[in-house]
Amino acid sequence: MLFKRTFCSMLLLAVVLACAYGVNYTPERVCASVSLKTPGNSAERYALSFRESENPLYKYQLISPEKMPLLIYQDVDQAEKSCRVTVFIVALDNVYFHFDEQLQTGYRHDDCLFYMPGFWYRRNLRSPKQAPSFHTSDSWVVREDRLSTPLTAVFNEKEKTVMSVIRLDDCESDALATHQEGEVILSGSTSIGYTGFENISGETSLSFGFPYKEEPRSYVRKLTLAPSVEAFQLLKKGETLTLTWELKEADATDFSECVQRTWEYCYDTYRPQPVETPYSSEEMKSVLSNYFVESFVDDTPVNYFSGVELRTATCERNDVAEVGFVGRTLLNAFNALEYGEQQQRTDLTGNARLVFDSYLKNGFSSAGFFNEVIHYKRGAIEQNHSIRRQSEGIYAVLHYLNYERTRERKHPEWEKRVRKMLDMFLLLQQADGSFPRKFKDDLSLVDSTGGSTPSATLPLVMGYKYFKDKRYLEAARRTVNYLEMEIISKSDYFSSTLDANCEDKEASLYASTAAYYLALVSKGEERAHYTALARKAAYFALSWYYTWDVPFAQGQMLGDIGLKTRGWGNVSVENNHIDVFVFDFADVLRWLAKEYSEQRFADFAEVISTSMRQLLPHEGHMCGIAKIGYYPEVVQHTHWDYGKNGKGYYNTIFAPGWTVASLWELFSPGRAETFFR
Repeated sequence: MLFKRTFCSMLLLAVVLACAYGVNYTPERVCASVSLKTPGNSAERYALSFRESENPLYKYQLISPEKMPLLIYQDVDQAEKSCRVTVFIVALDNVYFHFDEQLQTGYRHDDCLFYMPGFWYRRNLRSPKQAPSFHTSDSWVVREDRLSTPLTAVFNEKEKTVMSVIRLDDCESDALATHQEGEVILSGSTSIGYTGFENISGETSLSFGFPYKEEPRSYVRKLTLAPSVEAFQLLKKGETLTLTWELKEADATDFSECVQRTWEYCYDTYRPQPVETPYSSEEMKSVLSNYFVESFVDDTPVNYFSGVELRTATCERNDVAEVGFVGRTLLNAFNALEYGEQQQRTDLTGNARLVFDSYLKNGFSSAGFFNEVIHYKRGAIEQNHSIRRQSEGIYAVLHYLNYERTRERKHPEWEKRVRKMLDMFLLLQQADGSFPRKFKDDLSLVDSTGGSTPSATLPLVMGYKYFKDKRYLEAARRTVNYLEMEIISKSDYFSSTLDANCEDKEASLYASTAAYYLALVSKGEERAHYTALARKAAYFALSWYYTWDVPFAQGQMLGDIGLKTRGWGNVSVENNHIDVFVFDFADVLRWLAKEYSEQRFADFAEVISTSMRQLLPHEGHMCGIAKIGYYPEVVQHTHWDYGKNGKGYYNTIFAPGWTVASLWELFSPGRAETFFR
């Protein structure tokens, strides 16, 4: 990065870009360079300056004092609130090149928060130093396919302004590289560039270029930072390449509004459309229901659907029974029961009832909490409880009890169990309304952080409705008071997932859903307040979902079978892959669309719904999975792996228990609103 500090002090761009807010991009704020590599030799970098172009199609030619085997032109198209930068490169000889450009924002770096959708929020200080964060560096550039939209935005907290850069080219190709660090030559043509932010002498710079690079570190797997990488692409003599970015500045009162307005801008720019697939919701359920048959385990004290730590190559059942999180065995049992009765399939209803009956008999700790994770062959039961798994278990049982009640089937022992757990929730709730992330049977705390609090809101509101107990409603209100004060108002969504400590999608998704649940049982100003909170958190959840289709290289399976990434959500800063986690969220979006007349929400819910059908494993279309209906989990869409394989593939171990449950809820719209009628 040192060469840039020198270049940026030397280079001038003879153009003034204006936006609606009167901020001028003066000549000294833009610098550019190109790096050329001869195989077997270190790359040479050329500082570029701008002069009036003799080519009538472009206003500027980017030149170097030294002769280069390239011609580089640039045009700037000014609009009222933005400007579009187009770079045109012509090869005079065969050349391996890498192009960089920087825009100095005029913002003091210490005054800024940063946003790269689905990857970077504020300063990523919730993430550990082993993942991308300010703990390691205050300057980061990353390859574009890490991001749910290829954009970087900088929010100046003092000036209340946002400056961003977004890639506008059609991205349709990627190329493999034999090395993953240092200077690497690509095996073919890619569409993937880079974007990010850098601190240059105390001032924030928006950085972008092509092809990709990552500095100061790349991120190759969970909690594993690696050396930086810079890619070079061959441009043959006579070939040309056009690159386009848009720069924009806007006002925002806080980081939350920055994310909202930027997401709207990203959505309006990319306009993601529903993905055409041959699968209706009923066809999805029909295929997914095979999971309820083939995963069922009935030779253990607790019967369950084996959905954790399976191998994609075999999908063979194992000894792990998990209530919530990635197992979701109780929610799958309810789904199997409901669907089995609809379709008159006694195999499904029989399995479902065995799960509920066996958990009622053998599935609880001595204090009355769920045994969240049981390893039968190892003879081990997870001793630490989590508010998330406990909540998800109660959520599933309350759906089961409500379903049974409507059919005049009673389960008084289950009702006692659920009431006891909800009463213990009241004892666990902290003075500020939060719930500890993890705790023991005696209610002593293991992890007191409140990031998982919204997961408890759902069963509390449901418990209030089912048991007519206002204590549960009051506890639910206190959770959302905590969310409003400590998470939503601070735009600090963190550690809702149980296998990471960082900024994550599920924290914002659960926060939005929690406020939605309370709104459904509230009236007047209180309802309006919860609705506004649901909307505010929804923008953060939406920011994790892809608005564009990441390109894959030939030979990367996901690309070869035609996966479109739009509508899929990245997971967290630590776990940099996409998945189908949605559950109630599509319902929340459709509801918010009606409440606020916001068509983007409803339209994007349809993108999510259609896109998440693509990897359905069925005969002739197994998508790299051994069994029909076992929907994949760790979908690796960028240069990162969860332990095995990498971009274009899955990890060898996966957890279809939660993916089937998530998709089932996606294709069972209106569940919450039906429950609260």
